[in-house]
Amino acid sequence: MRRKIPSHSALLAFEAAARHGSFARAADELARTEGAISRQIGRLEEFLGVTLFERIGNRVRLLPNGTRYAAQVGEILDRLERDSLYLMGQPVEGASIDIAATPTFATRWLIPRLGRFTQLHPNITVHIAECMEPFLLAGSGFDAAIHFDHPAWAGMHVHHLLEEVLIPVCSPALLARAGEPASLDNLPRLHRRQHPDAWQTYAEAVDIPLSNSAVGARYDLHSMLIEAALAGLGVALVPHLYVDAELQQGRLVAPWPKDKAVSKHFCLVLPEPIALSQGPVQAFAHWLLDEARETRSC
Repeated sequence: MRRKIPSHSALLAFEAAARHGSFARAADELARTEGAISRQIGRLEEFLGVTLFERIGNRVRLLPNGTRYAAQVGEILDRLERDSLYLMGQPVEGASIDIAATPTFATRWLIPRLGRFTQLHPNITVHIAECMEPFLLAGSGFDAAIHFDHPAWAGMHVHHLLEEVLIPVCSPALLARAGEPASLDNLPRLHRRQHPDAWQTYAEAVDIPLSNSAVGARYDLHSMLIEAALAGLGVALVPHLYVDAELQQGRLVAPWPKDKAVSKHFCLVLPEPIALSQGPVQAFAHWLLDEARETRSC
């Protein structure tokens, strides 16, 4: 059955006129005459059986139906343009995969290692998008997700990657100002907003007394906590795997013990078994699991 969709030209003319509030300015943008824009919108109104614009002399004003339709058409055209540019940017001989990942894991662990994947598979482009919460992977447009283990992934194929073990870190300058021995209770502590009780849990696990575990500035992301620690603003309780490079470089120090418990488990989530996944997804999954094994062995 033929789709009941207006012509592309009519939709472009309407969207431009609605955005500018003027047929003349829409005509300038689309390199058409004002009369051509008016005729396209007239055909669109006839097709829909709805008046979209109120004509007042040489001026036009969107009616309520037109305002709603303009928002919908604009969103569809924006999405169509993004999808078209995405396809235009695909390699001529190659493939691409789309990965959804938690933002700090992507910036602090995954992306710094992606160069090794590119060396092994130069014809595979990896696109990474942020995902804060678990989601329905099937039909999402993503080939895989890198996230925390969660009941929401039930029915998916979940592969363990790394454990999140927290460790207090701070800048050497902050530690020097505090003098020796450095008492954690006397230093400013930084908190992740989503886990306000993390310091209390840590203190109980490692048997370090804290007089008021809730005092200190709060940040949304671990990446913010790390930057704050680097800036000398306080001691951040963050996953060890995010700060390994800074600790090795001496930009951060960790004179206190790691937490004795695992906070969360990172995992690779696939909609089907690796063996049944497309070649580029298989290559990425095998590489990622190898990288995680190497990190665990260090």
